[in-house]
Amino acid sequence: MKTVVPQTLRKLGRAAALSAGVAAFMFGACPAQADTTLYVGAYGGSFEQMLKKDVIPGFEKANPGTKVVIVPGDSTTTLAKLQAQKGKAGMDVVFLDDGPMYQAIQMGFCGKLADAPVYHDLYDIAKFKSGNAVAAGLIATGIAYNTRLFQAKGWPAPTSWKELSDPKYKGKLVMPSIKNTYGLHALIVESKLNGGSDANVEPGFREMEKIAPNVLSFDPSPGKIAELFQSDEVAIAVWGNGRVQALRQQGIPVEFVYPKEGAVALAMGMCVVDKSANDALAQKFVQMILTPQTQALLAESQGVAPSNKKTQLSMAVAARVPSPAQIDKLVRVDWDVVNAKRAEWTQRWNRQIER
Repeated sequence: MKTVVPQTLRKLGRAAALSAGVAAFMFGACPAQADTTLYVGAYGGSFEQMLKKDVIPGFEKANPGTKVVIVPGDSTTTLAKLQAQKGKAGMDVVFLDDGPMYQAIQMGFCGKLADAPVYHDLYDIAKFKSGNAVAAGLIATGIAYNTRLFQAKGWPAPTSWKELSDPKYKGKLVMPSIKNTYGLHALIVESKLNGGSDANVEPGFREMEKIAPNVLSFDPSPGKIAELFQSDEVAIAVWGNGRVQALRQQGIPVEFVYPKEGAVALAMGMCVVDKSANDALAQKFVQMILTPQTQALLAESQGVAPSNKKTQLSMAVAARVPSPAQIDKLVRVDWDVVNAKRAEWTQRWNRQIER
Protein backbone atom coordinates (compact mmCIF):
# COMPACT_ATOMS: atom_id res chain seq x y z
CA MET A 1 0.00 0.00 0.00
CA LYS A 2 1.61 3.25 -1.14
CA THR A 3 -0.64 5.73 0.67
CA VAL A 4 -3.81 5.55 2.72
CA VAL A 5 -5.88 7.94 0.64
CA PRO A 6 -5.65 6.17 -2.77
CA GLN A 7 -6.53 2.80 -1.24
CA THR A 8 -9.51 4.30 0.59
CA LEU A 9 -10.71 5.94 -2.61
CA ARG A 10 -10.33 2.68 -4.48
CA LYS A 11 -12.42 0.87 -1.87
CA LEU A 12 -15.10 3.56 -2.01
CA GLY A 13 -15.06 3.37 -5.78
CA ARG A 14 -15.49 -0.40 -5.76
CA ALA A 15 -18.35 -0.18 -3.27
CA ALA A 16 -20.08 2.52 -5.32
CA ALA A 17 -19.60 0.55 -8.53
CA LEU A 18 -21.01 -2.58 -6.93
CA SER A 19 -24.07 -0.78 -5.57
CA ALA A 20 -24.69 0.84 -8.95
CA GLY A 21 -24.25 -2.47 -10.73
CA VAL A 22 -26.63 -4.30 -8.43
CA ALA A 23 -29.22 -1.55 -8.71
CA ALA A 24 -28.98 -1.57 -12.50
CA PHE A 25 -29.32 -5.35 -12.55
CA MET A 26 -32.38 -5.32 -10.33
CA PHE A 27 -34.09 -2.31 -11.94
CA GLY A 28 -37.25 -3.28 -13.69
CA ALA A 29 -37.50 -6.70 -12.01
CA CYS A 30 -40.69 -7.75 -10.27
CA PRO A 31 -41.40 -5.65 -7.16
CA ALA A 32 -40.06 -7.04 -3.90
CA GLN A 33 -42.44 -8.13 -1.20
CA ALA A 34 -42.85 -5.49 1.49
CA ASP A 35 -41.17 -6.18 4.84
CA THR A 36 -39.70 -9.47 3.63
CA THR A 37 -36.79 -11.21 5.34
CA LEU A 38 -34.58 -13.35 3.12
CA TYR A 39 -32.55 -15.93 5.04
CA VAL A 40 -29.27 -16.92 3.40
CA GLY A 41 -27.24 -19.87 4.68
CA ALA A 42 -23.63 -18.90 3.96
CA TYR A 43 -20.05 -19.55 5.02
CA GLY A 44 -18.99 -17.66 8.12
CA GLY A 45 -15.87 -15.61 8.73
CA SER A 46 -14.62 -13.29 6.01
CA PHE A 47 -17.26 -14.51 3.53
CA GLU A 48 -20.12 -13.54 5.85
CA GLN A 49 -18.52 -10.15 6.53
CA MET A 50 -18.03 -9.51 2.81
CA LEU A 51 -21.71 -10.23 2.10
CA LYS A 52 -22.88 -7.98 4.94
CA LYS A 53 -20.58 -5.10 4.03
CA ASP A 54 -20.39 -5.09 0.23
CA VAL A 55 -23.26 -7.13 -1.22
CA ILE A 56 -26.37 -7.10 0.96
CA PRO A 57 -26.74 -3.28 1.30
CA GLY A 58 -26.97 -2.90 -2.49
CA PHE A 59 -29.47 -5.76 -2.76
CA GLU A 60 -31.67 -4.34 0.00
CA LYS A 61 -31.56 -0.88 -1.58
CA ALA A 62 -32.62 -2.30 -4.94
CA ASN A 63 -35.45 -4.24 -3.26
CA PRO A 64 -37.15 -1.84 -0.80
CA GLY A 65 -38.76 -3.50 2.19
CA THR A 66 -36.34 -6.43 2.05
CA LYS A 67 -33.96 -7.47 4.82
CA VAL A 68 -31.31 -10.14 4.22
CA VAL A 69 -30.18 -12.17 7.22
CA ILE A 70 -27.12 -14.42 7.06
CA VAL A 71 -27.32 -17.81 8.78
CA PRO A 72 -23.58 -18.62 9.09
CA GLY A 73 -22.10 -22.11 9.00
CA ASP A 74 -19.84 -24.41 7.04
CA SER A 75 -21.34 -26.73 4.42
CA THR A 76 -21.91 -29.62 6.84
CA THR A 77 -23.72 -27.37 9.31
CA THR A 78 -25.87 -25.71 6.66
CA LEU A 79 -26.85 -29.06 5.14
CA ALA A 80 -27.89 -30.29 8.60
CA LYS A 81 -30.03 -27.17 9.02
CA LEU A 82 -31.72 -27.90 5.69
CA GLN A 83 -32.53 -31.38 6.92
CA ALA A 84 -33.92 -30.00 10.17
CA GLN A 85 -36.12 -27.38 8.46
CA LYS A 86 -37.53 -29.66 5.75
CA GLY A 87 -41.16 -28.78 5.19
CA LYS A 88 -40.90 -25.70 7.40
CA ALA A 89 -40.10 -22.05 6.81
CA GLY A 90 -36.38 -21.42 7.06
CA MET A 91 -33.46 -20.57 4.78
CA ASP A 92 -34.30 -19.30 1.30
CA VAL A 93 -30.84 -19.46 -0.33
CA VAL A 94 -27.85 -21.59 0.65
CA PHE A 95 -24.15 -21.65 -0.22
CA LEU A 96 -22.65 -25.15 -0.06
CA ASP A 97 -19.45 -26.76 -1.31
CA ASP A 98 -20.13 -28.88 -4.38
CA GLY A 99 -20.15 -32.24 -2.56
CA PRO A 100 -22.79 -31.27 0.02
CA MET A 101 -24.67 -29.40 -2.73
CA TYR A 102 -25.04 -32.61 -4.71
CA GLN A 103 -26.38 -34.23 -1.52
CA ALA A 104 -28.84 -31.37 -1.02
CA ILE A 105 -30.07 -31.77 -4.59
CA GLN A 106 -30.49 -35.53 -4.17
CA MET A 107 -32.47 -34.94 -0.96
CA GLY A 108 -34.81 -32.54 -2.76
CA PHE A 109 -33.76 -29.42 -0.85
CA CYS A 110 -32.94 -27.30 -3.93
CA GLY A 111 -35.60 -25.97 -6.30
CA LYS A 112 -35.11 -25.28 -9.99
CA LEU A 113 -33.28 -22.10 -10.89
CA ALA A 114 -35.42 -19.70 -12.91
CA ASP A 115 -33.98 -18.92 -16.33
CA ALA A 116 -32.20 -15.57 -16.60
CA PRO A 117 -29.74 -13.99 -19.07
CA VAL A 118 -26.87 -14.13 -16.57
CA TYR A 119 -26.81 -17.96 -16.72
CA HIS A 120 -25.82 -17.82 -20.38
CA ASP A 121 -22.60 -16.00 -19.41
CA LEU A 122 -21.28 -18.77 -17.14
CA TYR A 123 -18.46 -21.23 -17.78
CA ASP A 124 -19.76 -24.78 -18.25
CA ILE A 125 -17.88 -25.96 -15.15
CA ALA A 126 -20.05 -23.60 -13.06
CA LYS A 127 -23.30 -25.32 -14.09
CA PHE A 128 -24.75 -28.24 -12.13
CA LYS A 129 -26.25 -30.73 -14.57
CA SER A 130 -29.55 -30.90 -12.66
CA GLY A 131 -30.28 -27.20 -13.13
CA ASN A 132 -30.99 -26.96 -9.40
CA ALA A 133 -27.75 -25.24 -8.41
CA VAL A 134 -24.93 -23.15 -9.79
CA ALA A 135 -21.36 -22.34 -8.77
CA ALA A 136 -20.84 -18.84 -7.41
CA GLY A 137 -17.14 -19.35 -8.03
CA LEU A 138 -14.34 -21.90 -8.20
CA ILE A 139 -11.74 -22.67 -5.56
CA ALA A 140 -8.68 -24.89 -5.47
CA THR A 141 -7.87 -27.16 -2.53
CA GLY A 142 -4.14 -27.39 -2.03
CA ILE A 143 -1.50 -26.67 0.59
CA ALA A 144 -1.15 -23.56 2.74
CA TYR A 145 2.13 -22.92 4.51
CA ASN A 146 3.42 -20.50 7.13
CA THR A 147 6.05 -18.39 5.34
CA ARG A 148 7.43 -16.91 8.56
CA LEU A 149 7.95 -20.31 10.17
CA PHE A 150 9.35 -21.86 6.99
CA GLN A 151 11.85 -19.03 6.69
CA ALA A 152 12.91 -19.37 10.32
CA LYS A 153 13.41 -23.12 9.88
CA GLY A 154 15.17 -22.74 6.53
CA TRP A 155 12.64 -25.03 4.86
CA PRO A 156 11.86 -24.77 1.12
CA ALA A 157 8.23 -24.14 0.16
CA PRO A 158 6.20 -27.37 -0.13
CA THR A 159 5.48 -28.61 -3.66
CA SER A 160 3.76 -32.00 -3.25
CA TRP A 161 0.89 -33.71 -1.45
CA LYS A 162 3.41 -36.37 -0.45
CA GLU A 163 5.18 -33.93 1.85
CA LEU A 164 2.28 -33.99 4.34
CA SER A 165 3.73 -37.14 5.93
CA ASP A 166 7.22 -35.62 6.37
CA PRO A 167 8.24 -36.12 10.05
CA LYS A 168 9.50 -32.53 10.27
CA TYR A 169 5.85 -31.44 10.36
CA LYS A 170 5.03 -33.54 13.44
CA GLY A 171 2.47 -31.58 15.47
CA LYS A 172 2.58 -28.76 12.91
CA LEU A 173 -0.14 -29.77 10.42
CA VAL A 174 -3.83 -28.85 10.15
CA MET A 175 -5.82 -31.55 8.36
CA PRO A 176 -9.53 -30.64 8.25
CA SER A 177 -11.84 -33.48 9.21
CA ILE A 178 -13.36 -35.62 6.46
CA LYS A 179 -16.66 -33.98 7.39
CA ASN A 180 -15.20 -30.88 5.73
CA THR A 181 -14.68 -30.75 1.96
CA TYR A 182 -10.97 -29.93 2.31
CA GLY A 183 -10.38 -33.04 4.42
CA LEU A 184 -12.35 -35.21 2.04
CA HIS A 185 -10.39 -33.81 -0.89
CA ALA A 186 -7.15 -34.75 0.85
CA LEU A 187 -8.33 -38.34 1.31
CA ILE A 188 -9.37 -38.62 -2.34
CA VAL A 189 -6.21 -37.09 -3.78
CA GLU A 190 -3.99 -39.26 -1.56
CA SER A 191 -5.97 -42.28 -2.81
CA LYS A 192 -5.47 -41.32 -6.46
CA LEU A 193 -1.75 -40.69 -5.98
CA ASN A 194 -1.30 -44.13 -4.46
CA GLY A 195 -3.18 -46.30 -6.94
CA GLY A 196 -6.76 -45.71 -5.78
CA SER A 197 -9.70 -43.74 -7.14
CA ASP A 198 -12.90 -41.95 -6.12
CA ALA A 199 -14.43 -45.35 -5.46
CA ASN A 200 -11.33 -47.00 -3.96
CA VAL A 201 -9.96 -44.94 -1.05
CA GLU A 202 -8.12 -47.79 0.64
CA PRO A 203 -4.71 -46.37 -0.42
CA GLY A 204 -5.81 -42.97 0.86
CA PHE A 205 -6.61 -44.29 4.31
CA ARG A 206 -3.22 -46.03 4.46
CA GLU A 207 -1.53 -42.73 3.57
CA MET A 208 -3.64 -40.83 6.10
CA GLU A 209 -2.42 -43.16 8.84
CA LYS A 210 1.12 -42.00 8.00
CA ILE A 211 0.04 -38.34 7.98
CA ALA A 212 -2.03 -38.47 11.21
CA PRO A 213 0.97 -38.23 13.63
CA ASN A 214 1.77 -34.82 12.13
CA VAL A 215 -1.73 -33.43 12.75
CA LEU A 216 -2.12 -30.85 15.49
CA SER A 217 -5.77 -30.09 14.69
CA PHE A 218 -8.61 -31.51 12.61
CA ASP A 219 -10.68 -28.37 13.28
CA PRO A 220 -11.64 -26.73 9.94
CA SER A 221 -13.01 -23.48 11.40
CA PRO A 222 -11.41 -20.43 9.75
CA GLY A 223 -11.00 -18.66 13.09
CA LYS A 224 -9.12 -21.57 14.64
CA ILE A 225 -6.82 -22.00 11.66
CA ALA A 226 -6.10 -18.27 11.56
CA GLU A 227 -5.19 -18.39 15.24
CA LEU A 228 -2.85 -21.36 14.77
CA PHE A 229 -1.04 -19.77 11.83
CA GLN A 230 -0.75 -16.40 13.55
CA SER A 231 0.82 -17.95 16.65
CA ASP A 232 3.18 -20.11 14.54
CA GLU A 233 1.70 -23.25 16.10
CA VAL A 234 1.21 -24.75 12.64
CA ALA A 235 3.52 -24.78 9.64
CA ILE A 236 1.29 -26.31 7.00
CA ALA A 237 -2.36 -27.10 6.27
CA VAL A 238 -4.70 -28.57 3.68
CA TRP A 239 -6.77 -25.54 2.78
CA GLY A 240 -8.43 -23.64 -0.06
CA ASN A 241 -6.87 -20.79 -2.02
CA GLY A 242 -9.81 -18.54 -1.09
CA ARG A 243 -9.37 -19.19 2.62
CA VAL A 244 -5.64 -18.48 2.30
CA GLN A 245 -6.51 -15.18 0.65
CA ALA A 246 -8.69 -14.32 3.67
CA LEU A 247 -5.83 -15.14 6.06
CA ARG A 248 -3.44 -12.94 4.09
CA GLN A 249 -5.88 -10.05 4.33
CA GLN A 250 -5.64 -10.41 8.12
CA GLY A 251 -1.88 -9.96 7.89
CA ILE A 252 -1.12 -13.63 8.56
CA PRO A 253 2.09 -14.85 6.84
CA VAL A 254 0.70 -17.65 4.70
CA GLU A 255 0.96 -18.68 1.06
CA PHE A 256 -1.01 -21.11 -1.10
CA VAL A 257 0.62 -23.86 -3.17
CA TYR A 258 -0.86 -25.72 -6.13
CA PRO A 259 0.80 -29.15 -5.58
CA LYS A 260 2.66 -30.47 -8.60
CA GLU A 261 0.30 -33.47 -8.76
CA GLY A 262 -2.66 -31.07 -9.02
CA ALA A 263 -4.89 -29.14 -6.64
CA VAL A 264 -8.50 -30.31 -6.26
CA ALA A 265 -11.47 -28.48 -7.79
CA LEU A 266 -14.05 -27.10 -5.38
CA ALA A 267 -17.13 -25.31 -6.67
CA MET A 268 -18.79 -22.86 -4.29
CA GLY A 269 -22.36 -23.90 -5.01
CA MET A 270 -25.56 -22.01 -4.30
CA CYS A 271 -29.21 -22.83 -4.72
CA VAL A 272 -32.69 -21.55 -3.97
CA VAL A 273 -34.29 -23.71 -1.30
CA ASP A 274 -37.21 -25.68 -2.68
CA LYS A 275 -40.62 -24.21 -1.91
CA SER A 276 -39.10 -21.06 -0.41
CA ALA A 277 -41.85 -18.61 0.52
CA ASN A 278 -39.66 -15.92 -1.06
CA ASP A 279 -38.74 -17.77 -4.24
CA ALA A 280 -38.77 -14.77 -6.60
CA LEU A 281 -36.56 -12.73 -4.28
CA ALA A 282 -34.27 -15.70 -3.66
CA GLN A 283 -33.86 -16.20 -7.42
CA LYS A 284 -32.87 -12.54 -7.78
CA PHE A 285 -30.30 -12.88 -4.99
CA VAL A 286 -28.63 -15.85 -6.73
CA GLN A 287 -28.64 -14.00 -10.06
CA MET A 288 -27.10 -10.93 -8.41
CA ILE A 289 -24.23 -13.03 -7.02
CA LEU A 290 -23.47 -14.11 -10.61
CA THR A 291 -23.26 -10.60 -12.07
CA PRO A 292 -19.78 -9.47 -13.17
CA GLN A 293 -19.76 -6.76 -10.48
CA THR A 294 -20.32 -9.20 -7.61
CA GLN A 295 -18.11 -11.85 -9.20
CA ALA A 296 -15.23 -9.35 -9.26
CA LEU A 297 -15.85 -8.60 -5.60
CA LEU A 298 -15.79 -12.32 -4.72
CA ALA A 299 -12.51 -12.73 -6.58
CA GLU A 300 -10.91 -9.75 -4.87
CA SER A 301 -12.04 -10.46 -1.32
CA GLN A 302 -12.27 -14.27 -1.28
CA GLY A 303 -9.80 -15.49 -3.92
CA VAL A 304 -12.61 -17.19 -5.84
CA ALA A 305 -12.24 -17.68 -9.59
CA PRO A 306 -15.27 -16.14 -11.36
CA SER A 307 -18.03 -18.29 -12.83
CA ASN A 308 -19.12 -15.49 -15.14
CA LYS A 309 -17.01 -15.23 -18.30
CA LYS A 310 -17.68 -11.49 -18.57
CA THR A 311 -16.03 -10.68 -15.23
CA GLN A 312 -13.14 -8.23 -15.52
CA LEU A 313 -10.32 -8.56 -12.97
CA SER A 314 -7.27 -6.42 -12.38
CA MET A 315 -3.92 -8.11 -12.97
CA ALA A 316 -3.27 -8.17 -9.22
CA VAL A 317 -6.57 -9.93 -8.43
CA ALA A 318 -6.28 -12.32 -11.38
CA ALA A 319 -2.92 -13.44 -10.01
CA ARG A 320 -4.55 -14.48 -6.72
CA VAL A 321 -7.31 -16.71 -8.13
CA PRO A 322 -7.14 -19.94 -10.13
CA SER A 323 -6.53 -19.03 -13.77
CA PRO A 324 -8.44 -20.76 -16.60
CA ALA A 325 -5.28 -22.82 -17.25
CA GLN A 326 -5.03 -23.85 -13.58
CA ILE A 327 -8.72 -24.70 -13.47
CA ASP A 328 -8.22 -27.06 -16.43
CA LYS A 329 -5.55 -28.91 -14.42
CA LEU A 330 -7.58 -29.27 -11.22
CA VAL A 331 -8.32 -32.80 -9.99
CA ARG A 332 -12.07 -33.44 -10.32
CA VAL A 333 -14.24 -35.43 -7.91
CA ASP A 334 -17.05 -37.76 -8.96
CA TRP A 335 -19.56 -36.69 -6.32
CA ASP A 336 -22.17 -39.28 -7.32
CA VAL A 337 -19.65 -41.98 -6.31
CA VAL A 338 -18.17 -40.18 -3.32
CA ASN A 339 -21.44 -39.11 -1.68
CA ALA A 340 -22.73 -42.68 -1.78
CA LYS A 341 -19.74 -43.73 0.36
CA ARG A 342 -19.17 -40.62 2.44
CA ALA A 343 -21.05 -41.71 5.57
CA GLU A 344 -19.18 -45.03 5.61
CA TRP A 345 -15.82 -43.28 5.12
CA THR A 346 -16.63 -40.77 7.87
CA GLN A 347 -17.22 -43.55 10.40
CA ARG A 348 -13.96 -45.20 9.39
CA TRP A 349 -12.09 -41.88 9.56
CA ASN A 350 -13.35 -41.28 13.11
CA ARG A 351 -12.18 -44.73 14.21
CA GLN A 352 -8.91 -44.91 12.30
CA ILE A 353 -7.58 -41.38 11.70
CA GLU A 354 -9.18 -38.79 13.99
CA ARG A 355 -9.13 -40.59 17.30
